[in-house]
Amino acid sequence: MAATPAPNPRMLGKAFKAERVALGLSQQAVAASAGARRQTIADLEAGRNVSVRTLFAALAALGKGLSIVDTRLDLDRIHLLRAEPRSPRRRSTSPTCRWPRLSV
Repeated sequence: MAATPAPNPRMLGKAFKAERVALGLSQQAVAASAGARRQTIADLEAGRNVSVRTLFAALAALGKGLSIVDTRLDLDRIHLLRAEPRSPRRRSTSPTCRWPRLSV
């Protein structure tokens, strides 16, 4: 599966579960390989708090690892995000009326 950032525990749990299911592994099989209880793997997949040791062991059971990536904007390339500069809007100096003119 493609790597996607997991900015919170719930998203990490969903990504973990997707990987586990894609590999055809049960929670029990992952738990046995990681030396944890099945409920701990369920907690991880639900985004609940588990120990860092358990997280690493569970990832290893899937043949996965953890890497730290920089999610900040690349300031050297920020100019690519800007749209073409627009000309400044001119304010009309004459008053405008939004109501239709009535001829009397």
